[in-house]
Order: sequence, then C-alpha cells, then structure tokens
Amino acid sequence: MIRTSILLAALVAATVGCTHGAADGKSAAGAEEGTAVTIDHRMQTLSGDAVELAGYRGKALLIVNTASQCGYTPQYAGLQQLWERYKDRGLVVLGVPSNDFGGQEPGSSEEIATFCETNFGVGFPMLAKVHAKGPEIAPLYRTLTTETPEGIRGEVRWNFTKFLIDPNGVPVARFEPKVDPLAPELIDAVEKVLPQ
Repeated sequence: MIRTSILLAALVAATVGCTHGAADGKSAAGAEEGTAVTIDHRMQTLSGDAVELAGYRGKALLIVNTASQCGYTPQYAGLQQLWERYKDRGLVVLGVPSNDFGGQEPGSSEEIATFCETNFGVGFPMLAKVHAKGPEIAPLYRTLTTETPEGIRGEVRWNFTKFLIDPNGVPVARFEPKVDPLAPELIDAVEKVLPQ
C-alpha cells in the first residue's frame, strides 16, 4: 500500500512537471530545444513610425530598456560604440525607453530623442517608450520575460537590461544592467551571433 502511494505520488509529480510551462504552453525545455519564441513584435519609433521587429531578421539585435536619468545612462555611449563597431557585420542595437524604474525616463519622445542625440550622439534606432514590467507590460517584454528559456526569462529589474536576439529572431542571452555594453562577455556573445 505504501509502495503504491509512493509510485502514484511520483507519477503525479512527473506529470505535473511535464505539463507546467509558459502561458503559451511551451515549456522552458522546449524553448531550449529549438522551439523558442521569436521576436517579431510591432513597435513604434520615437517619431511614431511603425516598425516590425521581424524586419530585422537576418541581423543580430541587442534590445535594451533605456532611461535618461539613471546611474546607468552613460551606457548609451557604450551602446553607440558597440553599434558602430558591429553594425556593418549585422548588429542592430534597439533602445527601448521605459519609465518603470524609479521614474527615470519621464520625457516625451521628442525629449528622449534630443537627449540621446545631444549627450551621446546616439545613431542606433530608438523605439517609443513602453512598459518593461507590470500590468501594462509591452508584448515584447512579456515575451522576453515569460516565454524564453531559463537564464533569459524573468522580470526586468532595472534600466539597461540587455537582451541579445540571434538573426533568426530567437533570444539567446540576457545581460543585467551592471554589464557594460563593451564588457568582454557581451562582446563575445554578440560576435557569436553576428551574421557576417
């Protein structure tokens, strides 16, 4: 009787473990085995133009939630240098402003654009401000934080979290804010996914 109860409990645990996954029914293991989600969301630029992220297929993307009044704001300079170094080899840096962390991005789209150009000479694409967490989280960040493999998924905790997307649109790495855009581990990861 005890042996039967133990076997039944093990069977139930195994069944629950196999069916527990992301909200879309994909398990983290499935994502790691090549069925990962792709980044193909529709966004807006700071100027209000629509942009399809699927249009970047064939290029590596570094998606970064940004803010103008953060201790990490000087990372804009490193992001610009990284983009300049690798843009001809297929890297696109996408800045995605968010005011979710300490209210550190209160500006309008025009103010954000002016700030980035004036202070850091930002030439890489900047998208419109979105929520990177919370009940109004943008679909892009919902995908990045809930539908990706272990080591990538998880709530964005602060400004300048960086997600690396391969040329097929699959998220492959995540770097927390303290990782500088020119840090060796980030550069190594970028070089591994560059299409050229």
